[in-house]
Amino acid sequence: MSKGTFINVCRFGLLLVLLAIWEWGWDLRKHVSWIVPTLLDPYFISKPSLIWTRFLEMGCFANTRGDWLINIDGTFMKCVYAGKGSLWTHTLATLKNTFWGFLVGVGSGIGVGMLLGRSEMLAKIFEPYIVAFNSLPRVALVPLIIIMFGLGDVSKIVTALTLVFFVVFFNTFEGTRGVDRDHINAARFLGANAWQVTWTIYVPSALAWVFASLTPAVSFALIGVIVGEFIGSERGLGKVIIEAEATLQTADMMVALFVLMVIGVVLVLGVREVQRRLLRWQRHHAETF
Repeated sequence: MSKGTFINVCRFGLLLVLLAIWEWGWDLRKHVSWIVPTLLDPYFISKPSLIWTRFLEMGCFANTRGDWLINIDGTFMKCVYAGKGSLWTHTLATLKNTFWGFLVGVGSGIGVGMLLGRSEMLAKIFEPYIVAFNSLPRVALVPLIIIMFGLGDVSKIVTALTLVFFVVFFNTFEGTRGVDRDHINAARFLGANAWQVTWTIYVPSALAWVFASLTPAVSFALIGVIVGEFIGSERGLGKVIIEAEATLQTADMMVALFVLMVIGVVLVLGVREVQRRLLRWQRHHAETF
């Protein structure tokens, strides 16, 4: 058995053990109550079987009687586009807002970071304002953002980009400031103009710093959207979680949490794949390309 196969087997085995403890651990409390923690109470975290059942129902794959809806003409799509919203519509809303918040936050963070990183004068002028705004917990701004932009998608996008912006900005700023001056002088000696210096020296130098910030930036974008949906939203997975909490439906809450976990993992893997391709000139990326 190869090392990679052994690692995957161990991972899968650990997952099965955890699911088994989660599913049947609480049933053992009557026999060995001293070893079973209260956390395993289905009232708090439900059970994998109940979560799977609710996933099928919320995802319009089956109804409450257990009948599959996919085999019935039109029933699945009617459920997906139901007025109350299905798991699909809530997930799509969260994904869309996360994407735009991430995109705008990364774009503005890179642009401002490159600008201030190249201009020491501008950096000194804006430094106190950046430090002051960055010291504010962005979550505390969410009520104000919702008052300003309403309960729609714009407020979720703005919340996400406020979290993403500073993560990307500071990395881009440090990457730009850390450019080797000898490289810049050599490029200028060879006749490179300001745009060529930026594109061939500053951008490649800052790119590794930028990508180092993108993995946490994806998570922050998702966090920003969910927090915005917690406080006030028309749709989204955050709304599903809040409604489940209000009605003590822990299975529904766990379904939304697992969907968020899958979304986060897929987004991070996508960023890492783009990083691996764009930074393949670096040794540790070239070895895995």
